[in-house]
Amino acid sequence: MPERLAAWPARATLLVADAHFGKAASFRAAGIPVPRGTTGDDLARLDAPLARTEVRRIVFLGDFLHSRQGRAPATLAAIARWRDAHRDIDMVLVRGNHDRHAGDPPPELGIRSVAEPLAEGPFLLCHHPEPRAGGYVLAGHLHPAIRLGGSARQSLRLACFHFTPAVGVLPAFGSFTGRVLTRPGRHDRVYVVAGETVVEVPSRPASGGRSGGAGAGG
Repeated sequence: MPERLAAWPARATLLVADAHFGKAASFRAAGIPVPRGTTGDDLARLDAPLARTEVRRIVFLGDFLHSRQGRAPATLAAIARWRDAHRDIDMVLVRGNHDRHAGDPPPELGIRSVAEPLAEGPFLLCHHPEPRAGGYVLAGHLHPAIRLGGSARQSLRLACFHFTPAVGVLPAFGSFTGRVLTRPGRHDRVYVVAGETVVEVPSRPASGGRSGGAGAGG
């Protein structure tokens, strides 16, 4: 979906990777001046697919909160207001590397936290994009992007969904996150987020990128 998340209609579920709520607050706590309001903007963007689908559940594929410093009162209050507006939606967090340091979401939010993998039908819902026996892995962590070039040597680095034969990697949902160029293989499929659309592109390797696997991303 163009909001940089995926829908699983058969399970009435949205899959959201790498929200990194509170990352801007973490930077401000370290004395780095960055814009305010990124958490509220991201939560508003998440409202759009909730409004146009019959979703009953959201599974966050790791890195819900960015850090302990990001658990600022204003950040948690914004998330709480958003959660109160969606109390009919079941929410699950598959813990990622940032969640180990930031801690689970506050219990009053009603977001259940579990360890990876979360087995769901043919899928293993994870944070780290590593092949596993028993299912096709859907994960995040890498913040994948691909560079598209034009005939006039112009280029764009766009967030993308990168599906290998064993692992599918979702783009980072959070707007205040970096992007890492991915290097698609011959049998991979890549979909770029281009404005309000998602478009499949030829899976040719991106110059300067890196192949799939754990260790990249935030």
